[in-house]
Formats: sequence, structure tokens, C-alpha cells
Amino acid sequence: MIRVQTGDFDVGAELAGFAAGNGRVGATCVFVGTVRDYAAEHAGPGGWVTAMTLEHYPGMTETRLAAIEAEARRRWPLEDVLIVHRYGRLEAGDRIVMVAAASGHREAAFQACQFLIDWLKTKAPFWKLEHTADGDSWVDARDLDDALAARWDG
Repeated sequence: MIRVQTGDFDVGAELAGFAAGNGRVGATCVFVGTVRDYAAEHAGPGGWVTAMTLEHYPGMTETRLAAIEAEARRRWPLEDVLIVHRYGRLEAGDRIVMVAAASGHREAAFQACQFLIDWLKTKAPFWKLEHTADGDSWVDARDLDDALAARWDG
């Protein structure tokens, strides 16, 4: 399941319904990303992030996330996948994204979850504008994120 939304999500509630009733699930791996309050690599000398605005292209975003999910399902024996990503203005500490992968065994769940977030960070059409006391600045792609995603390309 894929959802792109402005509203917050409840991790516990999401997990309660995730893969519910599927007796083949033996492992679920979850990643939850939040807005950091400090981003020295993007902000001015103070680096304190008060908020972040995420933008995306409706339709294109969901299509790209569906392709990422399909690729994860192709690579690992997954019973269920969940991707929830927010957009709009988010304050420091707010949840941005939740990715969950369920499988019969932990290794597939761990790998698929890591793959999903790595590809989501680099291949999904989201743009982040950080708000600081020094002003606003767009977040550039990071070489580390590209390197982490590239390990899945082979």
C-alpha cells in the first residue's frame, strides 16, 4: 500500500493493520523518518532547522513509489509492503516517512526495507525546502544517499 498525504500518521495504528491476518508473515521491518532540527550540511552557521516543506508531483510520485514497491517485491519474497510519505510544511520532530516490509523471514524484511528507503530517497520525486533562522534553502541530493541506493543497482 502506498499513501502520499499531508496529515500525520500513527506508527502503531499503521502496524496494527499491516499484514493483518497473514499467517505467512514471520518478520516485519519498519523505518520511520523524521524532520531533524539540525542540518549543518544544508543550513547556515547556526544550522537549526525549524521546519521543512516537502513538494512533489501528484500522480508521478505515486507511480514512482509503485515502481519501487514492485521492484522490492520482485527481489524478495514479501507478503506486504507499506509506504507512507508526507508532503507540505512539517515542523522539526514531525514524521516524514514510514516504510514497512513483511516477509516470512527477517533477512528479506530487513533487506527490502533498506532497499525501499534507499530508492525512495533517491528516485522518488520529492523536494525538500529547509526553513532556518538564516533563511530557506533547498536540500541538495547527497552523495551518500546515491551511494547507498547504487548498491542495489547490480
